[in-house]
Amino acid sequence: MVLGGTGFAAVGFGGENEAPGARSTLPPASAAVERTTLVETEKLPGTLGYGTTYDLNAAGGGTLTALAAEGRTVTRGQTVFKVDTDPVPLLYGKLPLYRTLSAGVEGPDVLQFEQNLRDLGYTGFTVDKEYSAATADAVLDWQEDLGVEETGTIERGAVVIARGAIRVAEHKKVVGDPASGPLLTYTGTRRVVTVDLEVGYQNLVKKGRKVTVETPAGDSVDGRIVKIGSVATQPKDEETEATIEVTISLSNDKGFGGLDEAPVDVHFTSDERRDVLAVPVGALLALGGGGYAVQVVDGATARTVQVETGMFADGMVEVTGNGLSEGMKVGIPK
Repeated sequence: MVLGGTGFAAVGFGGENEAPGARSTLPPASAAVERTTLVETEKLPGTLGYGTTYDLNAAGGGTLTALAAEGRTVTRGQTVFKVDTDPVPLLYGKLPLYRTLSAGVEGPDVLQFEQNLRDLGYTGFTVDKEYSAATADAVLDWQEDLGVEETGTIERGAVVIARGAIRVAEHKKVVGDPASGPLLTYTGTRRVVTVDLEVGYQNLVKKGRKVTVETPAGDSVDGRIVKIGSVATQPKDEETEATIEVTISLSNDKGFGGLDEAPVDVHFTSDERRDVLAVPVGALLALGGGGYAVQVVDGATARTVQVETGMFADGMVEVTGNGLSEGMKVGIPK
């Protein structure tokens, strides 16, 4: 928790006219002066989920005879759905299958398909931009293994293209429906956190910057900002500030169990002070004439050293003072 400049109880030390350096009785407890990095954070609400949801549409024709179950992860080569009992497998890539691929066809979509075919274990062809006779022979082998008609060509609608493995989010149709239009929605397979960030907090976010995500159980997980929306959304309530969507990846999501669409807290770094001397906030003593001091403990004696305070963070405060150095002991009054 970040403490503001007045968010602590400073204990008065001595009389109003007592000057720094005066000796005193030993305090009941002490702590070391640390050289450290202080980080000030801003806690904002976020939502744990699987990120952006995408629609999967069928090219049309036939009857839907199977659908991968909701919540299931589908990887390269596995069946996403079936049409007239023929499996429609998943392949990885950026380009949709927008035309029939057959011998003599050339282009980046051919290269993408051949890379998938190779990664599925098929050989005997060159991975390039040309769909050759050798490619067609490998496709015949693949189609035989799939149990579909062996044509040596790939028709539109014969495969699903996504950037990687997918997680089936929600069915839009059921077995027996026409295999056309939206069949299901899907997401990525790793959970992420999204934050609807008010535009006034934009200074807190930068792609690649680390954050800390607090689980509903109170545990902390490291995260990293991977995407920052470029278009602000204006809420229906005109008094509420517009927001941008910020996406955060997680170092691991084991601490979240089976949670989905769950509220979490995200701690963004708002300020940072590196390589500074710091003491517990409780070590600060309010001087009668104004300002603060700490009680330096040296063996069986103690003396006060006037200090200038800087950042307050996580129960610590940045201090500078004459002769103050790392490793010194300062008193903690009770």
